[in-house]
Amino acid sequence: MEQLIAQLNQYNYHYYTLDNPIVSDKEYDRLYDELVALEQDSGIVLPDSPTQRVGGETLSGFEPHRHQARLWSLDKAQDMDSLEAWHQRVLRLINDYNSKNPDKQLPDPSFVVELKFDGLTLNLTYTDGQLVQASTRGNGVMGESILPQVKTIQSVPLTIPYKDGTIEVQGEGIMNLSVLQAYNETAAEPLKNARNAAAGALRNLNPQVTATRKLSAYFYNIGYAESKIFADHQEMLQFLRDNKFKVNPYAEYFSSMDELKAELLRIQERRASLDFLIDGAVVKLTDMRTREVLGYTDKFPRWAVAFKFEAEETSTILESVSWNVGRTGKVTPLARVEAVELAGVTVQNCTLNNIGDIERKNLKHALGARVFIRRSNDVIPEILGKVPDEPEGEEIVFPTTCPACDSELELRGAHLFCNNKLGCKPQIVARLSHFASRDAMDIETFSEKTAEQLYDELEVRDPADLFGLTFEQLVGLNRFGEKKANNLLQALEVSKTRELAAFLNALGIPNTGKTTTRVLADHYRSLEAIMQATPEELVNLPDVGSIVADSIVGFFQDPLQRSSIERMLAHGVAPQVAAEEEKVVNTESVFFGKTVVLTGTLHQLTRDDATAKLEACGAKVTGSVSKKTDLVIAGEKAGSKLTKAEQLGIPVITDENELIRLLNEALGQ
Repeated sequence: MEQLIAQLNQYNYHYYTLDNPIVSDKEYDRLYDELVALEQDSGIVLPDSPTQRVGGETLSGFEPHRHQARLWSLDKAQDMDSLEAWHQRVLRLINDYNSKNPDKQLPDPSFVVELKFDGLTLNLTYTDGQLVQASTRGNGVMGESILPQVKTIQSVPLTIPYKDGTIEVQGEGIMNLSVLQAYNETAAEPLKNARNAAAGALRNLNPQVTATRKLSAYFYNIGYAESKIFADHQEMLQFLRDNKFKVNPYAEYFSSMDELKAELLRIQERRASLDFLIDGAVVKLTDMRTREVLGYTDKFPRWAVAFKFEAEETSTILESVSWNVGRTGKVTPLARVEAVELAGVTVQNCTLNNIGDIERKNLKHALGARVFIRRSNDVIPEILGKVPDEPEGEEIVFPTTCPACDSELELRGAHLFCNNKLGCKPQIVARLSHFASRDAMDIETFSEKTAEQLYDELEVRDPADLFGLTFEQLVGLNRFGEKKANNLLQALEVSKTRELAAFLNALGIPNTGKTTTRVLADHYRSLEAIMQATPEELVNLPDVGSIVADSIVGFFQDPLQRSSIERMLAHGVAPQVAAEEEKVVNTESVFFGKTVVLTGTLHQLTRDDATAKLEACGAKVTGSVSKKTDLVIAGEKAGSKLTKAEQLGIPVITDENELIRLLNEALGQ
């Protein structure tokens, strides 16, 4: 039996991993049948027997599995500018380390490019050469055990030559496109796309179903090893090959970023010719010591990045267009298309921005016609236009009345609006939800379902109505007990003294967000002053143009909005502003008088905290980089703003610890 298993596993390795068969199917089947007979006669099945790959009994559920080492996500570069920004961060980190460690210099960076498979991440555990566990990625720390399912993948070795302790090997479970096509030719229920087919098979509680999908897997990383250390990426990949793992033959090495970028474009061009799905390429530093020094953020390795390919396009049939009402009353179209696979997912809904978009893209008479669609990364796909020479379809009829409340719609530019602010349920529910959200009044326990329930059962039509609610009203609602009623009333009471900037954001002034409302609050320092501001005054504020100024003035001139605000004030709402004497500015600060731009993700400070501290130091924080910018603070995932700053020669702070040190020094903390 051991001899037969060794022989059959060698044949499997050549057939499934190397794609190079060395024996006929007839000869393989004869040896396989002989092994099956021996197992039946003896009642013994050895751990690495290929007969285990057919799938056993259906499982009752997946058991959680804790990985030996964390499985990290990859930061994404959406374009070449983002990739170059990652490259510059790598160079700065290496140069900074080398300047501080003259005796332990890191080498100049070199890179490897690998394909980014679009399947299901696998984490395999081998102990003393034996496959003892297989799991999904899960949250990176805990996954789900899928060992019986993974054993059905013929290219996964059940035993490996390396027997020095435990290792974890990471890869991607996939379904080849040719296998998917062959499967669908005879399947009672055809599978829609290869990615879902692979993920669904590996998370199917019946391993026999998994076996019918004939999955494959490519492996690319050792995430954990008790005693094995690799000098570079090439050595690690060779270790995988030596231990019978299927490694994709594509792995290109570069020392020049220009050559690397050119190769990424070539991969994208060849993408359609591959027999499996990829959604990008992965760029990694090759030197393992450099990887260790650069380390990780709380989410990503600093030494690797996923380059996401540009949007994919295809064509399908435009089946229908529905119209949805948002918080501001804007009525937007949503297209329903005939289901089609695009960039590894099945697409049925597509974006249409407004009626101007429909007319510009020649879609007015396209219902039932074939249209081009594009999906960019994880964004909902958009319709690009009707396929040329495609016969006209039925007309997309633009609504004249609101689909929710039947009020007459108003056309403003290319957008339709429902002006029934007090009687149109979708926009009222959305407005209430925004008012209570974290960046606004931050009313705990409040959700969109709560907003909808209050609309339906207590006729709440405006944020001001919330502050008139009583315990007797709330406790009588479905699923509202005494505790929930008291909690909501307490949360409403606490929200009455939110900061003025948060209150302004909660109001939902068109064309404004957190940054603009903060500027308004800091400059005017009272709600009354803001409500009386003129467009001429407002345009002199940072990041406030004429359109935003007109929106602010128009909002506060609206009788409905003024009435709502007055009612809230009557209920005791009192937006807070720090007293002038509390706003101390340190004129000796390195930030004093500087125009500063924040970009990317900070991990020790929130964006709001960093902005507040910088302003306390006398800085002016703006949202865009220009020649007037004095300093850029770049966190993780800093993109085009960082690139522009470097092009303009603007000083950049990339070390968050250094930023915090300078802030604390300036603030006397």
